[in-house]
Amino acid sequence: MSEPEPQDGRARLRAELLALGRGLEVPEGDELTMAERVLARIVAEGVPAPAAPDRRERARVWVRRRVRLLAAALSGLLVVLVLTPPVRAAVMDWFDFGGVEVRYDPSGPAAGRAGAPVPGCAAEPVAPARAGELAGFRPLVPEELGAPDAVSLTRLPEGRSMITLCWREDGRTVRLDEFASALDPYFTKQVREQPEWLKVADGRGGEVDGLWFARPHLLSFGMITEDGMRWKRSQRTAGPTLLWVGDGRVTLRLEGVSSPDRAREIAGSTH
Repeated sequence: MSEPEPQDGRARLRAELLALGRGLEVPEGDELTMAERVLARIVAEGVPAPAAPDRRERARVWVRRRVRLLAAALSGLLVVLVLTPPVRAAVMDWFDFGGVEVRYDPSGPAAGRAGAPVPGCAAEPVAPARAGELAGFRPLVPEELGAPDAVSLTRLPEGRSMITLCWREDGRTVRLDEFASALDPYFTKQVREQPEWLKVADGRGGEVDGLWFARPHLLSFGMITEDGMRWKRSQRTAGPTLLWVGDGRVTLRLEGVSSPDRAREIAGSTH
């Protein structure tokens, strides 16, 4: 018998977490904490009422109850840490935008100053067609910005690559990162304020979900070193950013545009 594919396990994990998130809605007027609700639900569903057990059976029931309560407490703690609103949205964001994990922590470290320059493309440019060949997908170009002034390719772990398109607009850099969507997060955004959900035109008459990060935030990502033997994590402060998925399989990250309306116009012209 062959071993189950890792993707199947990830898909099941995704479905279970999404179902759990949807099933933990908070009723109005409910003053219980998330942990108390989880404990009450698990104990009510998982601990049957004994029917006149003898001493030995009572001992076994007591042990089982304590084990279940301990497991429930641990589960409740994890739910509080991961699925309590508004942190629950961060888990959803990770799933909705493959390859990008959003960590919401209002007490987390502050990002750098606002207005920091957006880094441009790498010093060694590459032709768009060649970048597509190496990355395994065709780069998407927004008509609103026209042909990019520069294109670069960044190597990511597990043989993946990121294509970056750069433009100079009003003396500043507009940057569009594109990479194949994946469940494993190579990019992490650590934010102190929740991003805003937006609808973005997909260029084919439909709409897709997008995330607008209005405030500076910490962006970390993995990169392969120049020798190609290992990969490292890098971190920098990112300014206003729009994140969405194009063609259903390519994650796009637009940085350098301060207006969400302008960012949506650019995203809607990308194909």
